[in-house]
Amino acid sequence: MNIYLLKRLFALIPVLFVVSLVIFLIIHITPGDPATVMLGESATAQDIKVLREQLGLNLPLYQQYVEWLAKVFQGDLGESFFMKESVMQSILSHLSPTISLAILAQIVALVIAIPIGIKAAIRRGTATDQTIMGFSLLGMAVPSFLLALFLILLVGVKLQWLPVAGYKPLELGLWTHLKYLILPSISLGAIQAALITRMTRSSMLEVLNTNYIKTARAKGVKERGVIYKHALRIAFLPILTVIGQTFGGLITGAVVTESIFNIPGIGQLIINSVERRDYAVIQGVVLFVTTAYVVINLLVDVLYGIIDPRVRLERK
Repeated sequence: MNIYLLKRLFALIPVLFVVSLVIFLIIHITPGDPATVMLGESATAQDIKVLREQLGLNLPLYQQYVEWLAKVFQGDLGESFFMKESVMQSILSHLSPTISLAILAQIVALVIAIPIGIKAAIRRGTATDQTIMGFSLLGMAVPSFLLALFLILLVGVKLQWLPVAGYKPLELGLWTHLKYLILPSISLGAIQAALITRMTRSSMLEVLNTNYIKTARAKGVKERGVIYKHALRIAFLPILTVIGQTFGGLITGAVVTESIFNIPGIGQLIINSVERRDYAVIQGVVLFVTTAYVVINLLVDVLYGIIDPRVRLERK
């Protein structure tokens, strides 16, 4: 397992290198001069020239990339021109709302998806199975922003059960914190639940047809034990892959949801930085989120070996 982890860690280096190069090139080949955007239309040519020199935008593109990458290896993602603070400080100050939203949305997705996915597998071919699969297909087709607007109109405006926008930190109390995240987490998690439901059903169907399960039933193991103790443990491996991918997607996909519900998270930071052409923040945030996504997938691989001993044997 240790050798496997080292191999995976070394494999991350070229991936992150390519990602950093793509991020840098996309941002810098985008039309428009960031110095002009930052200073406004009333800025003089001299002011723009001074700012370009200050930001290093007058240097050749390859030199800008090398200098930026060298700072990244030192843990320095740069400075925000507008917020007058380091990019890492900006990320950390906006990270908590996004993490809270992603965790709660993932909980919503799992609470919905796992039980109904198992139920659909057990009732394969019945009306229950077809209904669940129909709703999961609908969930994958409906955009999260559309579901968010519907929830705001119904739950927030008409019923007035929950606030429709804003964010309160955990320090103000658990319920105060959660009530501002329930609607956005449902709108974000319901879409993920559709994918996890389909994977749960597919994985459970495959395991339920194995000789391992047939033997357990022949020995007189109760059906509940067969489903939840034996079948689900083996079927959970591919489900875990989807959970890891969807959690990474929740962090990166929270941009629209955070904007709709006015949550000051990473998504809102990215949108504000794009509007202001704050290069350093855009590069730093995208690289940070990409690294987090890759690390989450690495952790999922590690959990494989913990859940299923056969995976550990294969890696030795």
